[in-house]
Amino acid sequence: MLSFFLQKKKTATQENFWIEDLKKQPRPKFHTLEIADIKRETDDCVSIAFKVPANLRDEYRYAAGQYVTLKAEIKGVEVRRSYSLCSSPLEDEIRVAVKRVEGGTFSSYANEQLQPGMKLDVMTPQGNFTVPFSPSKSRIYVMFAAGSGITPVMSLIKTILWHESRSRIVLFYGNRSVSSIIFREQIDDLKNEHLNRLEVHHILSREDQGTDWLKGRITADKVRLYAEKFFIPASVNHFFICGPEKMIFEVKDTLEQLGVEESKIHYELFTVSTAGQNAANDTIKSTKADVLSHVTVILDGEETHFDVSSKGVSILDAALDAGADVPFACKGAVCCTCRAKVLEGKVVMEMNYALEEDEVEQGYVLTCQSHPVTERVVISYDD
Repeated sequence: MLSFFLQKKKTATQENFWIEDLKKQPRPKFHTLEIADIKRETDDCVSIAFKVPANLRDEYRYAAGQYVTLKAEIKGVEVRRSYSLCSSPLEDEIRVAVKRVEGGTFSSYANEQLQPGMKLDVMTPQGNFTVPFSPSKSRIYVMFAAGSGITPVMSLIKTILWHESRSRIVLFYGNRSVSSIIFREQIDDLKNEHLNRLEVHHILSREDQGTDWLKGRITADKVRLYAEKFFIPASVNHFFICGPEKMIFEVKDTLEQLGVEESKIHYELFTVSTAGQNAANDTIKSTKADVLSHVTVILDGEETHFDVSSKGVSILDAALDAGADVPFACKGAVCCTCRAKVLEGKVVMEMNYALEEDEVEQGYVLTCQSHPVTERVVISYDD
């Protein structure tokens, strides 16, 4: 396997999918792509690579840590799911990993039915789970992942090792057992290839590795222990966290208690808990009055007009009902596919786990979470 990575190692050029400036990424749009390859990564996870025609390569340029949204009709119902890219933009590949979840419509479909040669609608890449990388930088990165949370982290690791030759990475990766470790051989090969730059610690909940700090789940106590044994929090340039919601916020809160600046902590959520959704609903219910707002949505230069109540459906759902083909994926505040800018009026967001603070300050909102609080609102997906 080592020769595979040596062969794949590249620098940023126009021949690969590297993008320097995320602001230059086009508005998310679906294109139908053919499946080039499917690999069985574990018993319950496959990775899927897509063929990108030459005329679409610019639209699919991406940054390490970003995701794409897949769309398919399954048993007569349109299903959309967002999956992080596990490939590096330095590779000539667009690849995602899909782990089967119990009762998961799309994940079961991907693991059981998809084959090379089949076609899927694939949205162009999006996401903020990344930072700019540069060969001139010498940084320390610490990453916490659990289960399929390794997917965007894998993209980040490969990109850093290949593009920032003086940077180092420490990875803490939680799983049930050795057999459930996604990309295990690839991680081992990368570690062997970059002995002094990639340090990996597997934490297993159902297998005993002979030490308590590698057994169980990634918790606050373990993070404090790791900070004593394996890294100095103040010396780390960036932390990346991806996995279950509880783990993410436990790690994030612990790092902040250890003195890490919030701006250095990056996390990617896949889903939001019921408790979080209930709290968001309470936010809308607590608004003082029910306002009937006239909303204008701008998409590709065209306007769609509709009325919506501040305590009714989201602006996204109201726009869809009005016939606007606005972009969306998760509808759960964890992706930024439905991101748009408020040009006039005011809205309230129920939840936001995707937009950065500076984006919110500039007027950007997640329309799947947005409700109008003024009698007139103008929102643009083009800005």
